[in-house]
Amino acid sequence: MIIGSQFEQGLVLIVFSLLGVILIGSLLVSLRLERCHPRLIGAILGATLGAILIEYLPLIT
Repeated sequence: MIIGSQFEQGLVLIVFSLLGVILIGSLLVSLRLERCHPRLIGAILGATLGAILIEYLPLIT
């Protein structure tokens, strides 16, 4: 995957944030950890994963 513009970088971060909200948030809710704000934790982890992928994928290819 070649990310050549700032728009694509923002789009990747948004997609990973939404995936984090959905997947990690629902995992925390199913574990009954609602006091930890599962959607916020999921968004933070998703955005962090997206930023890491944007930075390190060009080094691999």
